[in-house]
Amino acid sequence: MKKIIFTALLSVIGLVGVNAQSGSFEVGPYLGAPIGDSDGLSFNTGATFAYYVNVIPRLKVGGLIGVDHFFGKEYERGNISYRADGATFIPIAASAKFNITPQFFAGLDLGYAVGVSDEAGDGGFLARPRVGFSLPVVDIYGYYKAINYSWDGPAGPDNWEDDYNLGSIGVGAAFKF
Repeated sequence: MKKIIFTALLSVIGLVGVNAQSGSFEVGPYLGAPIGDSDGLSFNTGATFAYYVNVIPRLKVGGLIGVDHFFGKEYERGNISYRADGATFIPIAASAKFNITPQFFAGLDLGYAVGVSDEAGDGGFLARPRVGFSLPVVDIYGYYKAINYSWDGPAGPDNWEDDYNLGSIGVGAAFKF
């Protein structure tokens, strides 16, 4: 896991160094409601740091890294009550953003969400499509995020699965620098 994070950071730093004159940074928070395999989760929040380079007019591509946390809650399966801990991931992704008009954009982040908490397992595939409104200093967007990961938690009934499709739907902001 340390090797993955180190490699991603080196890649982002290298991208910044090579294209320092033509790129832009974006930093911002987001907040969402969990969907999918989210029985024990109450809400999702996080922050991302991205660097984009203009490839062609209206299309930017780059890299993204951040922190993503799903807060746990009490839930029931059958007649048994459980308390879920939160799941924390570090998303590392390739990111693209296309301006449909000067104010409206569509974006897609594809990568890997590294699991850093016990509930997050080893992490897994990450996809986050988004659409939004672009202002001079900030982008406001809505997103759907999906993380497909495996978790080897405590033994439960035989019908419990080890593969999860965790997601969230929410809103976010990205401040441009």
